Amino acid sequence: MSIITISRGSYSRGKDVAEKLAQKFGYECLSRDYLLEASDEFNIPEIKLIRALHDAPTVLERFSHGKERYVAYLRSALLNHMCKDNVVYHGLAGHYFLRDIPHVLKVRILANIEDRVKEEMRRENIPAEEARYILKKDDEERRKWGINVYGVDTLDSKLYDMVLHISTMTVDDAVDILYETIRKTAFQTTPGSLKKLHDLALAARVQTALMHLVPRIKVTAESGLVSIGNVEEKEIVGADKIAMLQKIARNIEGVDEVYMHLIPVKEKQGHINPFYNM
Repeated sequence: MSIITISRGSYSRGKDVAEKLAQKFGYECLSRDYLLEASDEFNIPEIKLIRALHDAPTVLERFSHGKERYVAYLRSALLNHMCKDNVVYHGLAGHYFLRDIPHVLKVRILANIEDRVKEEMRRENIPAEEARYILKKDDEERRKWGINVYGVDTLDSKLYDMVLHISTMTVDDAVDILYETIRKTAFQTTPGSLKKLHDLALAARVQTALMHLVPRIKVTAESGLVSIGNVEEKEIVGADKIAMLQKIARNIEGVDEVYMHLIPVKEKQGHINPFYNM
C-alpha cells in the first residue's frame, strides 16, 4: 500500500506514466480535478481557474486572502483523499503537500522539448515555432505558480525521490522502474506513516473550516488533539472570535480536544482575555 505523486509538464508523458502505473497496481489515478473542485470555493467558472494556472495566480488575487484560502482548500481535499492510500496522483501540489509522508514516492517526469513540440503541433495543428513558444510559456507559468502559491520551485530536484527522463526511456520503461521502486520497503505504508498522514489531513480539515473567520492561522493535529495558533505574532484575534473558532473546531469529525494559542485583543489595559491558550 503506497502513494505515488507525479509532477510533470505539458506533453511530458507524465499522465501516461501515471495512468499505466495505476492500472498495473490496481490503484486509483487522480489528476487536477481537485483544482476544478476549488472553483466552487471561489464561486468562479471552472475555466477561469484553469486559465489561472497558466497566467500565474492573478485570479486568486481578486479575492480576500485568495491564495491562503485556495491552498487550504486544495490541501484538505488532497490529503483527505490520500488517506484512502493506493493512489497515483499526477499534477501540481501533490509532492508539496505530501513531502513529509514516508510512504509517498515523489516523481518528476521530464521529456525532450522537441518531442513535446511535435506533440503540441499534432494536437493543436500549429507550426513548430508557435508550439515551442506555448510550451516554454506553459513551463514558465507552472513554475511561477508553484513559487507564488506554494512557495516551492518545481525544478528543485530535492522535492523528488526520483526524476525520470522520457526519451530513450519509454513510458513503459518508466512504469516498470516505478513499479519495482514502489514495492521497496521504504515506500510501504506503516502505522506510523499512516498516522502522520491522518494527522495532516485532520489539521487541513480544521484549517479549511476556520478560513472564513481567520484566513491566516496555523493548525496542527496529533491523535485528535488540535492546536490553533497565529501565523505571525502581530496578528490578533478578538476573544469572541477565538471562542467561535474553538467551537467550530470541536465539532469537526476526528477532533477530540482543541488548544488555542492565538493572541487575543486586550479588552482592557494590561488585561489579556482568558480565552488565550485554552
